[in-house]
Amino acid sequence: MYIGLDLGTSGLKGIVIDDAQVVLAEAAAPLDVQRPHDSWSEQRPADWITAAEAVLDSLATQVDMSAVRGIGLSGHMHGATLLGADDAVLRPCILWNDTRSAIEAAELDADPAFRRLTGNIVFPGFTAPKLTWVRKHEPDTFKKVAKVLLPKDYVRMWLTGEHVAEMSDAAGTSWLDVGARDWSDKLLSATGLTRDHMPRLVEGSAVSGKLRAALGSRWGLGDVVVAGGGGDNAASAVGVGIVKPGQAFVSLGTSGVLFAASAAYQPDAASAVHTFCHALPDTWHQMGVILAAADALNWWAGVAGEDAASLTGSLGALQAPSRTLFLPYLGGERTPHNDAKIRGQFLHLDHATDRTAMTRAVLEGVTHAFRDSFDALTGTGTRIVRLIGVGGGTRSDYWVQAIATSLGLPVDLPVAGDFGGAFGAARLGLMAATGAGVEVCGTPPIARTIEPVAALRDDFDAAHARYRAGYAALRGIA
Repeated sequence: MYIGLDLGTSGLKGIVIDDAQVVLAEAAAPLDVQRPHDSWSEQRPADWITAAEAVLDSLATQVDMSAVRGIGLSGHMHGATLLGADDAVLRPCILWNDTRSAIEAAELDADPAFRRLTGNIVFPGFTAPKLTWVRKHEPDTFKKVAKVLLPKDYVRMWLTGEHVAEMSDAAGTSWLDVGARDWSDKLLSATGLTRDHMPRLVEGSAVSGKLRAALGSRWGLGDVVVAGGGGDNAASAVGVGIVKPGQAFVSLGTSGVLFAASAAYQPDAASAVHTFCHALPDTWHQMGVILAAADALNWWAGVAGEDAASLTGSLGALQAPSRTLFLPYLGGERTPHNDAKIRGQFLHLDHATDRTAMTRAVLEGVTHAFRDSFDALTGTGTRIVRLIGVGGGTRSDYWVQAIATSLGLPVDLPVAGDFGGAFGAARLGLMAATGAGVEVCGTPPIARTIEPVAALRDDFDAAHARYRAGYAALRGIA
């Protein structure tokens, strides 16, 4: 058997699969985000360990764990987990959707070496500008930094005692030479760091270490290897079989991602499309990233005083977008704008606008943001012929059909779409333990396919054009 652990922003999920990749057990534990100031987003690494313990405790009550041979890890990317010389956490982890380092990111991005070596814009959410911010605003903390770990790699350190990262997650730091798949001494030096501050690198399907005996005895585990794993989106791609050119998925999680696999390193930084290493050797990927997808719906549900499922479950059949627009930029936006200052907006409200109309506008706004990413990806020459949908937001057929219609592509929904990252992590654990290759990364069973509504395509095109005009009109307004 093989365990997959997926450290998400809102919770940690775990599954156990067997050699046939059948899910035998699953569990989840919630996590909170702290926002002490505007544009800040942090978590306590100790909470990740508490959540991992709860998940593994639950899994151990569901199956006999003695047959487990490998563990794979997935997690939200870009987080800056700062450790002192004794591996003690120096401050709360600065998360992927924290934009406090916008000034520092722009300063680093002005150095052409960053785009040339990483293939990406230096976004405020990436790890390197966060360390530059700490160096400037918390110098005493910066001086104590001995190791910088990404979030899932802190969980790995707890599991194995090792400081290790893998290529897909490391590619989102702005310190990795993405083409060479190695840390760049030049880029590290530009932020006051050296290779000694970085964890050792492995491929996602390789062994990164072994489970500590004390933890193994707690859950009845024996000789277990821990795979390199993957950043959340790369692991989700492994989980749903997006490992070859032309394959893509759309993720409606806290953030939104349009992800396409590639057999070659083909960056186009100016488009704000991310070009990263995949979690598999000799493979890369491109993705457009929306900072608030399901997060936007959850925000609106809180404001409306209703749970998200109730808000979306009563919408009925897909309709043409109304005049009401929602821009889902609650914490800025990445693709295609790279704009940390823009904020969310409702536009064109009138006396007839009610809660249902505003709910539809929120779903449509995120849909338009996905269309922005789709246009950016395909503008680089990436070809997408079909999508697999993953993430909690795919529970809303209305939302998925809106995306299918806007992009003009059918969306396949797997049987267990909410466990893409954990399932991919478990697959990587299987690969590390057995030496298996990409052949184990097939498409999971598809529950159903959501087709575009061709009759509404022009309406969605027109609404997207108004959405783009709305951003252009509001850009620069603080």
